[in-house]
Amino acid sequence: MNRYKSLQQFLNPHFKGDNYQLAAITGDASFRRYFRVNAGDESYIVMDSDPSKLDNTPYVELNKVFSEHGFKLPKILQADEKQGFFLLSDLGNTHLADLLGDEDRILHYKHLIKLSAQWAQIPPAQHMKVFDNDFLQFELSIFTDWLITEFLQLSVSVTQYQLWQQACQILIGNALAQPVVTVHRDFHSRNIMRTGHQWAIIDYQDAVQGPVCYDLVSLLRDCYFQLPKEELNDLLDYAFAEFNAEGLIAETSFSEFKQWFDLTGVQRHLKAAGIFCRLKLRDGKSGYLTNILPTLHYICDVSKEYPALIELSHWIEDHIIPLTEQRLRQEIR
Repeated sequence: MNRYKSLQQFLNPHFKGDNYQLAAITGDASFRRYFRVNAGDESYIVMDSDPSKLDNTPYVELNKVFSEHGFKLPKILQADEKQGFFLLSDLGNTHLADLLGDEDRILHYKHLIKLSAQWAQIPPAQHMKVFDNDFLQFELSIFTDWLITEFLQLSVSVTQYQLWQQACQILIGNALAQPVVTVHRDFHSRNIMRTGHQWAIIDYQDAVQGPVCYDLVSLLRDCYFQLPKEELNDLLDYAFAEFNAEGLIAETSFSEFKQWFDLTGVQRHLKAAGIFCRLKLRDGKSGYLTNILPTLHYICDVSKEYPALIELSHWIEDHIIPLTEQRLRQEIR
């Protein structure tokens, strides 16, 4: 309540005594809160990002970087960085997630593959961390810490620990073998918006220098929407040609590219499954529980195609998924 009052005090000078209405916008998977501000015929977004919980410097600085390179992002109209309040331009209500039933879905994806290839070519900038071995180890630990240990309350056997470590080394090696580019990190249907005739990108503050296939995985193997297999295969062919044309994957065969894509997906989905559990247990956000099982099935389906990951697939399919189903049934009661 105190922050809400402070937020109003932040907004009052901007509107100079004019009436305005605040309406909460739900669905963000972080500590940030968003509100739509309506004042007469104008609308804005206000972001509440408590600096005691989040470092807002990357949000501000990377906004400049990506905007200067021609990408459509929310404009920061007014900011109180000390308190963590930001008044932003309103990009509307239409996300890619709202357009996935369109007959133009494939065309949307092709445009966004091109956009991701352009994003990848942005030069490294301050506040972009590097996806190195330690970073990847930490991301993978989110799965064991939050899904295995905290959500399922499981102890891992020596054999399971060994197969997990072997799988991690394969996934880390796959990530580090790829060309390093600028990666949004969450380039999926809920972070891509359609505003007018443009695609706009939000939630860009965690951008890193990382594997060339990472954003493509976020887009085509979205945790919130599963593309039909034929469409996925066609779009992967399209992405291979586009990335080649842009010079991102010189002298790379399609089979190598597909392996990069697949194993990057396994790594990302392991992290995501752990994050969905963390959102419930740490942050009290239950809305992501329904995404856990589809994400685990993604991991199994892809891992089965690679002999080195067969044991990981069996462990998750035979042990982790049934226990997760049981725990989720308890949550629903």
